[in-house]
Amino acid sequence: MTALNDTLTTPITSVRLDKWLWACRFYKTRALAKDMVEGGKVHYNGQRCKASRLVEVGATIRLTQGYDEKIVIVLGLAEKRQAAPLAQQLYQETAESQAERQKRAELRKTNSLYAPHPETKPDKKERRQLLLLKSQQ
Repeated sequence: MTALNDTLTTPITSVRLDKWLWACRFYKTRALAKDMVEGGKVHYNGQRCKASRLVEVGATIRLTQGYDEKIVIVLGLAEKRQAAPLAQQLYQETAESQAERQKRAELRKTNSLYAPHPETKPDKKERRQLLLLKSQQ
């Protein structure tokens, strides 16, 4: 019984990178977090690394989520997935990262206004007209 209590009260000094990314809710599964690290979408202190890299408090992690790229500073460690408000306390996103994400979101929104997607696919006649226009250019 004391061994169990010792493990619960012992603070975590380091945790695997894929576990930390999963516990902080950046990626939905640990396997996905591992794939992102191995695919070069996650950088630890400015360098590519393995999923087994041990994360320490104060490290800088740059990661990609869909269209967004985040740069976060590690404030705490966790091996288990927690509720979103608790997970957000384990890291802090840099101000530059937040500004860049907002800027990219605005660019995506304005681009969709200038190049809207049609409601339906073009029919046979419209496809012919598009091909004719493209061939004339």
